Amino acid sequence: MLPSEFLTRMKELLGDDYDAFIKSYDEAPVRSFRINTNKISEEDFLKINPFGGEKIPYAENAYYFDYDKIGNHPYHHAGMIYIQDPGAMSAVASVDIQPDWKILDLCAAPGGKSSQAADKLTNGMIVSNEIVPSRCKILTGNMERLGFKNAVTTCADAKRLSSLFGEEFDLVIVDAPCSGEGMFRKDETAISEWSPANVRLCAERQEEILGYIHSTVREGGHLLYSTCTFSLEENEIQVDNFLCEHPEFELVPVRECVKASTADGISFDGCRTENISECRRFYPHISKGEGQFVALLKKNSGGGFSQKRENALEEIPKSEQKIVFDFLDATLTDYDKKCVKKYKDSIVYFEPDFVVPKGVAFSCGVTVGTVQKNYVQPHHQFFMAMGESFRRKINLTPDEAESYLKGNTIPCNCENGWAVVTVDGCALGGAKAVNGTAKNHYPKGLRKN
Repeated sequence: MLPSEFLTRMKELLGDDYDAFIKSYDEAPVRSFRINTNKISEEDFLKINPFGGEKIPYAENAYYFDYDKIGNHPYHHAGMIYIQDPGAMSAVASVDIQPDWKILDLCAAPGGKSSQAADKLTNGMIVSNEIVPSRCKILTGNMERLGFKNAVTTCADAKRLSSLFGEEFDLVIVDAPCSGEGMFRKDETAISEWSPANVRLCAERQEEILGYIHSTVREGGHLLYSTCTFSLEENEIQVDNFLCEHPEFELVPVRECVKASTADGISFDGCRTENISECRRFYPHISKGEGQFVALLKKNSGGGFSQKRENALEEIPKSEQKIVFDFLDATLTDYDKKCVKKYKDSIVYFEPDFVVPKGVAFSCGVTVGTVQKNYVQPHHQFFMAMGESFRRKINLTPDEAESYLKGNTIPCNCENGWAVVTVDGCALGGAKAVNGTAKNHYPKGLRKN
């Protein structure tokens, strides 16, 4: 049952639309996925798509679906798709992301908005941050599954990150922790935890986060603020207060495709932002999906402030260079030696021109593996991100992939050595080919029962 105080607040906000809004709670939540074009083109995926689905009008490569256990399908394990609420997709879809941008996603777990943004980058990069270590591990796992090479995951709060980074990001995404009103249709916990006091507490936390992280946006860059709630305190009032305190920012229109599927932002007594209607409200009675609020802010001036930081990446020790490069030469057809670095105890492949900060980085680039005595033990991410460059490839059908995902050995006809296992051409994991048999190296923690 929805809280009575929440219903009163929504009636005041929505007016004549209130009845349609309440009626939407009688409908089942809508499910959707995005095609990860970092792994497979939309055109190629649609040729093999078993999930069906109507295209989402405002989000690229995105479809509604009604398919049982989609998360168990080999295509999901291969990172061809990411399951994400259609309302949540509207935030990143609001921005015309350029392929060379540097992006910071501050509250990124489990990785929906980060992966949606990263999929637009070809020679840019993204820092995906999550303050809770256990959730940062989930975030890292999802970015690995999707095969991104240009991502760094960090575990820090906004204050710490603002001390590490200068004005260097073209886009900073703040999908702020909120009271979760937009999730009531699918999350009983959000209902039980809701109260006006919690709304105020969330608003205070959001104000603190924005107060720190705005300094990392470069001049001409954008700050994307979003929540999955409806309250004025966490949305328009939050944006209005921020703009008054930081006149170097202005509220700007989102992309027309998102505007057409959302309602205008709501003005309120004392609002000082004349164009507050440029904020967007995603309602379940207007578009398919759960509640979302989006505000896109542009930074028009800045001091060009840069922050020096110690790089967590180091050169490969001379004692390990032959082992590492012999392994890569034998395994890959193409790679850039300059991008091979040491991060803590791991060998990583990192292409972007970016100083990875020490002390907060959870992972960076592609984890190739670790040096064990006189050989390299490859990491799962190595296969997922660099599979296209492997000399040895073992391609499976979806039915054959089911056996691999359970940890079984599989037959192969490639020469001995490390091989990438693919399903319909997309990397699924790794194997060691030995005399016609591929020994399974799919991580035990990810295997299907």
